Amino acid sequence: MTVPERAGAHSPDADALAFLTRPGLTRLWTAARTRLERNGLQPAGAIRLERLDAQEREALSLLLAKPVNGPTATIRLPDLDARLRTSAVGRGLASTLGQLGPPLTDRRAARDAAAAERALVWSTAQTEVEATSLSAQPWTGQWLEEIRRGGILARQDQHTATIVITQAVQILATLFPGTDPDPTPASWGRGELATRATGSAHGLDDGTLLSRLVLRGIALARGVELPADAPTRRALWRMASVTPDEVSSTVLAYGLRPTGGTWREAALRERADHHMEAHLTLRELRTLHLKMPPGTRVHVCENPRVVEAAADSGRTAPLVCTSGSATTVVLALLDALAASGCTFAYHGDFDWPGITLANRIMQRYRAEPWRMRAADYEYLATRTQVLGTPQIALTGTPAEAGWDPELAPAMNTLGIALHEEAALDLLMEDLG
Repeated sequence: MTVPERAGAHSPDADALAFLTRPGLTRLWTAARTRLERNGLQPAGAIRLERLDAQEREALSLLLAKPVNGPTATIRLPDLDARLRTSAVGRGLASTLGQLGPPLTDRRAARDAAAAERALVWSTAQTEVEATSLSAQPWTGQWLEEIRRGGILARQDQHTATIVITQAVQILATLFPGTDPDPTPASWGRGELATRATGSAHGLDDGTLLSRLVLRGIALARGVELPADAPTRRALWRMASVTPDEVSSTVLAYGLRPTGGTWREAALRERADHHMEAHLTLRELRTLHLKMPPGTRVHVCENPRVVEAAADSGRTAPLVCTSGSATTVVLALLDALAASGCTFAYHGDFDWPGITLANRIMQRYRAEPWRMRAADYEYLATRTQVLGTPQIALTGTPAEAGWDPELAPAMNTLGIALHEEAALDLLMEDLG
């Protein structure tokens, strides 16, 4: 079959469509689509098809109205466009491809439009800078250039990018209002500053795009490295006289008896003497002198129920609870205890997220496993089966236990997840 000559039709008839969609032409249309999208949708240049099979050679011969005999064919797109227009298809190459598949994308026009949008974003940013005190700051140009090179705004749509860079300029101009490189700054709460710039108290929360841009500017202004973790980010905010929220998140602790002489350390010792847990904020941790008695061994657990049981039974060993994945305030307390010379023992859930968390804590603090070896898991799993305790299936992505290579295989074999409560009686024995 050949493609019939055009007979006044404005769209391919059923026979023509059946021909155009035959498998022997699939590679041709794919290659032609790619070339047109790169060429601004113009049928210019040529495409080369190699390793043609018999089915493809036949289809191309019929379509082009000339024999294609070898394993390779070079098709000029202007010729293909003209051939389609004079056949029963009755339309050019671009229109035909739109009929056969999804709409064509003018990638050249899209690139030009994206470049124009990025240029507008940077033009807006420059205008905003020139209208503020940042125009006199020696680091502002480097700040803008680093943001541009990093591509952090290029990944946003124009509207979002323009809003965020404008807000970042306004915030930095608020923090650095004059030419004095080290002025006596006004103090801001981070939530207050965020509300002023964005309307939301969470606009500068850790991890937001806006906070990353502002912190980059503060780091350049203060001549320090861009922070890589939460504690150094908080420290950098304070360098610009911005107080992060340090009271909403807490870490659960029990039995801490620091040797410091202020009322804060005394209050912790008194709570420990009365078998009462403590919820410590980052603000408290900054003012506490957490010097512990030499050789203090701190047990670390994952579930608050362990702390509750320790308090109810009057246990005396120091205990810190991560309450799931260890947050910034949890790590801040453990860091302080580690700095005072404490050693650690860790216990968590026998499931894959629990193993991942245990790896993190044990590696960071060189903690010993606390009833967290393969033998402990197998004993607890067997005990739950003997007692007829309902079983929890082990699901998720397996994680190797860095402290015991036999643990993950044992968990995979038995397929049972065990939460910390399954070992509560044994943990209480160790905390006596």
